[in-house]
Amino acid sequence: MKVGKLPESVLKRTIFQQIHTKRKEVLLGAGVGEDCAAVRLCEDEIFVISTDPITGTTTDIGHLAIHITINDLASSGAEPIGVMLTILLPEETSEGQLKEIMGQMETVCAQAKVQIMGGHTEVTRAVNQPLINVCGIGKVKMGRLITTAGVKPGDDILASKWIGLEGTSIIAKEKEQELLQRYPQKLIKTAQEFDQYLSVLPESAAAVKSSVSAMHDVTEGGIFGALWELAESSGVGLEIDLKKIPVKQETIEICEFYHINPYELISSGCMLMASPDGNTLLRQLQRAGIPAAMIGKAVEGNDRVLLNGEEKRFLEPPKTDALYQVV
Repeated sequence: MKVGKLPESVLKRTIFQQIHTKRKEVLLGAGVGEDCAAVRLCEDEIFVISTDPITGTTTDIGHLAIHITINDLASSGAEPIGVMLTILLPEETSEGQLKEIMGQMETVCAQAKVQIMGGHTEVTRAVNQPLINVCGIGKVKMGRLITTAGVKPGDDILASKWIGLEGTSIIAKEKEQELLQRYPQKLIKTAQEFDQYLSVLPESAAAVKSSVSAMHDVTEGGIFGALWELAESSGVGLEIDLKKIPVKQETIEICEFYHINPYELISSGCMLMASPDGNTLLRQLQRAGIPAAMIGKAVEGNDRVLLNGEEKRFLEPPKTDALYQVV
């Protein structure tokens, strides 16, 4: 495609025709010449906004772009309403590739009942691969906003599903031929399909009905990075049992193949939660059909301790994600 803004004909047939999910709160949505979107909220509701780019991979970039942003909204206890997109494309991108990306995004939006409200799409020499930035918009009732900074000493710390899901799926897709040199096709296919678990909306919905005091979705930097951010934001220490952190065998195998740490691998699909009554929250999640595990406690002070049997070591500030060592 040619450098510059997309022609109106391409906008209409490749962008707008892929947008089907609508929300009653959206008063003004995507359209030719529209630079803004408008959302109606009630007096007792809070407007919640989050933004995230996808830069680490082009594999299933449309799916990932939406999941990551609406997961951020879910971690605040908010109901996602809509997204605004900025899509920057290199010159060699075909209209068919753009249509596929839009289709991926609308698929996730339809599942989450989220409307694509507008944005900007451009072909530019400034990028050498598709780059998507998503701004997500959600709502939550007054008094029900949940923050990462809500952890108190004595709170139980829980993790939903498994760590490393996103990173494992990306690596299994991008490095399939390399992995086939050691592992059977079945293992690789199972790992590729971990992207079915990327949404944390179900655990957010279950947790807000229980005694959750803080939530934080596990993304770049993996579970170690997310635990540090949770503790740093709340000004608490942690005692975490490494053996209780849930991880799939496929993740362990693929991480061993590339000599990377699964605990430092991007992990969308896993939600960290804190609660003064972790057992009740755990039962609430299990009733909703969501796997989860109690992995430790928040404590007084600033020590963030990892326990592995008799071994004891300290968490460090987040590092560069392990994914970048592979793809």
